[in-house]
Amino acid sequence: MYLTNQENARAVNGSAGFAGLRVAAVAAAVVAVMLAGCGEGSKSDKASQTAAKVNKEEITVHQINFVLQRQQGLKPEQAEAASKQVLERLIEQELAVQKAQELKLDRDPRVVQQIEAAKREIIARAYVERIGESVAKPTSEEVAQYYNEKPALFKDRRIYSLQELAIEAKPEQFGQLRQKLESAKNIGEFAEFLKANDFRFTGNQAVRAAEQLPLNGLESIARMKDGDSAVTQTANGITVLFLVGSRSQPVDEARARPAIEAFLVNQRKTEVVQKDIKGLRDAAKIDYIGKFAGGPAAAASAAAMPAPTAAPAAPVEAPAPAASGLNAADISKGMGLK
Repeated sequence: MYLTNQENARAVNGSAGFAGLRVAAVAAAVVAVMLAGCGEGSKSDKASQTAAKVNKEEITVHQINFVLQRQQGLKPEQAEAASKQVLERLIEQELAVQKAQELKLDRDPRVVQQIEAAKREIIARAYVERIGESVAKPTSEEVAQYYNEKPALFKDRRIYSLQELAIEAKPEQFGQLRQKLESAKNIGEFAEFLKANDFRFTGNQAVRAAEQLPLNGLESIARMKDGDSAVTQTANGITVLFLVGSRSQPVDEARARPAIEAFLVNQRKTEVVQKDIKGLRDAAKIDYIGKFAGGPAAAASAAAMPAPTAAPAAPVEAPAPAASGLNAADISKGMGLK
C-alpha cells in the first residue's frame, strides 16, 4: 500500500535544531516565571523551587519543566500559561497518587509489574542513548551525497494527489482487471466497471508530499505522469494507485540539510546499537527454558532490534505483522530499544 497516515512525521524542510532550541527557551522561560512567582518568600522556598504543596507532598518547578520539555511546538511566550496548566494537571495527578496509595493500589501485583516494566524500559533506553552519543555528525560531503542520490525527495520533489482502490479479486481475475484499467479513461470509469461486475473494493484519496510516501515506492511514483496508474498485488486481490495530479515543489540542499543530518545520525545510531546488542548476545549465556527451549536465537535477536528508517523525516510503510501478530519494531520500542 502506498498511502500512509502517520501524523507525527516531520517534513523534510523542517529543522530539528530549531525544536531543540525552542524547548530550551521554553524551559528557561518557565524557570524564570516560577522563580519570579516566589516573590519575597524565604530563601528555602526559592532554593526548593516548590510550585505547590498537595497535603504534605511538594510539586516542583523541575516537574513542570520536565513535562513542558516533552511538548512539541510550544513557544516561549506560551510558557507562563502552559506552566500553570501543567501545574494543575500535576496537582490532580498527585491527588490521584495519594488516594491510590491510601487504597494500597501501589502494592497491586499488576501495578508493581507495570512499574517494573517501565523501569526496565527507561534504563534500557538510557543505555541505548548512551551508545548513540558516540555517533559522529555527518560531513557536508555525506549530506550532499545523500541529497544528490535522492532527487525524488529533494531536487525533483513533488506534491502528489493520489487515489487508491483496494480490490478483492481472485488471481484468475487479475488479467481482466488490468485490461479494463488500461482501457479506462479515468478512475471513475474503472470504479463503475468494478461496481457493475460486483467486485468488492474500498477507496482512499490523499495529497502527499514526496517525503510522506514510503521510500520503497517513491521512486516508482516519481516516474509516473499525471493520469498514470500502478498495480500492486495483495493477499486478497490487487491495489490500484492512481496519480490524479502533481505539482513540483523542490527543496534545495540548504533547507534539506537539517533533516538529512538528523536522518543520517539516527541511521548510524541504529547501526551502532544493533552491533552492540549483537555483541552482548554473543558474549552472554542465554538458555531457553520450557516451551521456549530450542527457540531460534537469531530470530529473537532480529525481532529485538528496529530496522534503520528508510528516509529522512518520512513515514515508512509498516512491515507485515509476524505470525505472532506482533510487529518487531513495536516490540523493540516498548523495550527501550528504539
